[in-house]
Amino acid sequence: MDKKISIIEDMKKLGLSEYEVKAYLNLLEEYPVNGYVLSKNSGIPRSRIYEVLDSLKNKQIVFEQVEDNTTQYYPLEPKLLIGKLKNNFDDILNNVDKYTKKVYYEQQKDNKLLVIKGRDKIIDFVSTLISQANKRIAVSIWEEEINDMRAMLDAAIKRGVNVKGIYFGKNNSYKDIVSHRRIERYLSEKSERYMIVIIDRIQVVSGIISRGEDSQVTWTKDTGFVDMSEDYIAHDLMVNLYSKKLNEDQREEFEAYLDKVRKDYYGFSDEEFNSFKI
Repeated sequence: MDKKISIIEDMKKLGLSEYEVKAYLNLLEEYPVNGYVLSKNSGIPRSRIYEVLDSLKNKQIVFEQVEDNTTQYYPLEPKLLIGKLKNNFDDILNNVDKYTKKVYYEQQKDNKLLVIKGRDKIIDFVSTLISQANKRIAVSIWEEEINDMRAMLDAAIKRGVNVKGIYFGKNNSYKDIVSHRRIERYLSEKSERYMIVIIDRIQVVSGIISRGEDSQVTWTKDTGFVDMSEDYIAHDLMVNLYSKKLNEDQREEFEAYLDKVRKDYYGFSDEEFNSFKI
C-alpha cells in the first residue's frame, strides 16, 4: 500500500474524514494557501473545500488568517497535532472506562470459558493481556508466535514483569524461557503448534494456534484451569532443566527412558515412534 494512502487510512481511524486528512496533509506540504489553491492541490472539490476547512478550524487543526483581503490557511504543527489527538483519546477512553465500569455487572463466577477464533485475533488478544500483566507471565510457546508478540513481551520485561516458560524453536533470545530439548524430534512428532499464556496466575489462554483463521483457543480465569496450566509448564520446565544438567551418558539413558514412557502412553507402534526420532 502506498505510504500516503496508508497514513490517510490511519488518520481516518482518529476520527477525521478523508477530505479532512487530505486537506491537512496538503497544507503541511504548502502553506499558507487559500481555499482555491488547496482544493487544486488536494483534489478536494471546490464545492466542498470550505466545508472541510470549517470543520478543521472547529477542531483547531487548521487556522485561518486574512492577508490582503484573502483568507489564507495554516496547518497545526504536527507535534501539536499528535499531542492534541492523544489528549482527546485519553479523555475519551477515561470516559468510556468510567461509564462501562459503572454499568457492567461483574459476575462473581470466574469459571466461564470464552473461545477466541482466528490466529490474528488470538495474537492481538494475548498481546493485550500481556500489556496489562503486573507481576508474572508464564508461557509454553512456539517461535512463530513469540515473534509476533515480541514487542509486548519485551515491554513487559522492561517494566519488571517476570517472564518464564518453555520455548519451541531454534532462536531463543529470552534467558528465563527455556528452550525445549530435542526440538527436531519434537517437531517431527507434532503436526500442530499449541500455546499457553498465563497472566499473573489469574487468567490463561490455551489452545491450537497453527491453523490460521481456524485456530482456536480458550480464555478463562477458572482457578482449576490456571493451576493445571501452571503445573503443565512447571513439569515441562523440570524435565528440560534436569536433562540439561546431566552428562552425555546420563542424558542418553534418561531420554531413552522418557521415550519408552511416551511410546507406551500414546500407544505408538515401533514404526511410528522410530519415524519421529531425528
